[in-house]
Amino acid sequence: MEDRAREDRDWQRLDKWLWCARFMRARTDCAALVALGRIRINRMVTDKAHARLRPGDVVTLPVRNDVRVVRVLALAARRGPPGEAVALYEEVSPP
Repeated sequence: MEDRAREDRDWQRLDKWLWCARFMRARTDCAALVALGRIRINRMVTDKAHARLRPGDVVTLPVRNDVRVVRVLALAARRGPPGEAVALYEEVSPP
């Protein structure tokens, strides 16, 4: 139970963060994208929607016909408006 108390404060589920950051419309779509194994956290492939994401982590994900690399700046308290969502991450140039 103590681990649940730390969620959204110290870490956040990958699917929830992607949804709050507005990379997809539905959280189930975020979980499905993760399950395909096409998302990386700090260059490590993951297929777990419950993977723990922390500020400072770098997420690589496919969006449409492109690949986006973003650094997590903050965890989401809620799914807010787009202006709030972009404050959760910064774009990182691919190497």
